[in-house]
Amino acid sequence: MGVSLTEIISARETEFEQLRGRRIAIDAYNTLYQFLSGIRDRMTGEPLKDSKGRVTSHLSGLFYRTTRMLESGIEPIYVFDGEPPKLKDRTIAARKEIRRAARVKWKQALEEGDTEAIRRYSQQATRLTDDMVESSKELLGLMGVSWLQAPSEGEAQAAHLLKQGMVWAVGSQDWDSLLLGAERLVRNLTISGRRKLPRRESYITVKPEIIELSALLSHLGITQEQLIVLGILVGTDYNPGGVKGIGPKKALQLVRERKTLGAVMKQVAWEFDTPADCILDLFMNPPVSDMSIDARTLDMAGLRKFLLEYDFSPERIDNTMKKLGDACEKGKQSSLGSFLGR
Repeated sequence: MGVSLTEIISARETEFEQLRGRRIAIDAYNTLYQFLSGIRDRMTGEPLKDSKGRVTSHLSGLFYRTTRMLESGIEPIYVFDGEPPKLKDRTIAARKEIRRAARVKWKQALEEGDTEAIRRYSQQATRLTDDMVESSKELLGLMGVSWLQAPSEGEAQAAHLLKQGMVWAVGSQDWDSLLLGAERLVRNLTISGRRKLPRRESYITVKPEIIELSALLSHLGITQEQLIVLGILVGTDYNPGGVKGIGPKKALQLVRERKTLGAVMKQVAWEFDTPADCILDLFMNPPVSDMSIDARTLDMAGLRKFLLEYDFSPERIDNTMKKLGDACEKGKQSSLGSFLGR
């Protein structure tokens, strides 16, 4: 979920082709939740499942969308969450309760035949299990796509990779990456394309978007630390909901006027158990590790066997694997060309 800064941030639309040759660290959990909530039966809200009852929505999204990125010359590096910070305990508990309540409302919507409510509550009930995470890692490995295990929050580790110059950008739908100091954020990587609007018969075209942190800070007239303070006022995973009555625009005004967290806190009613300075410190100094990105090799036979075990269509598997194989071959040639100085 993360902090909501849509009101004050404008992104620059781009095309997949413009990202060719870029290595992007992708927030894996954020992406998997997108697939699990979006790839569902329109009438029942149920995620895709195989004949054994195992959920496959995340695998379907991961296989086809990652292949599209590779076809476009993008090198994705998926970064998985580790142990969440203790400050997030209450948020995690609250999310579990939201999912529980959503499941009840989902069942009721099914009984009433309310298709819009079915869609909404089935998405809210989305749950990512350990088995789903492990199957995702196995699929990526067979596809020859690198993934990393973060010590804590995946988006923090992704931002750290960017600071080290190991990737070109962070890929996520959440704005938190900017608070974590990621100089370049790419959104819509895994949801771009033609999309049907909820409750309407019309469609829109979703394109990748780029936000550059330095340009954003310059435009807003604030510092990186002040951006974090702004996010805290609006609400983060560590103080969900933020300070009552304060949205992004009012938060920006306060930060510009008061400058520091201490001065800002004197102007607002802080109703959270967690001190604001602890949240600030967690964004400025998140638990991360120095890591290497090991190359992985495409295993065509193993990949096909894996997908067939989850009841993927043999024809779609073969068509997509051909694209994947071609993309990997082009990637090798491109890397060789760069190495030879061509």
